[in-house]
Amino acid sequence: MVKKKEDKKLTKDQAEKKILTLKKDLFNIRFKKINNQINNHAQYAEIKKSIARLYTTIKNTK
Repeated sequence: MVKKKEDKKLTKDQAEKKILTLKKDLFNIRFKKINNQINNHAQYAEIKKSIARLYTTIKNTK
């Protein structure tokens, strides 16, 4: 997961690559959640928050 302090240090390209990685993770977690294979249910929400933070970082770096 990306932490708040790390978000601010990323360039726009790095943030976009991280978003793609997190979206893939989110996709996989959705399937695990449906099949009751997920151990940490809060992980889904944390990834969504991280993606939102990265979008905010991109918006502010223009």
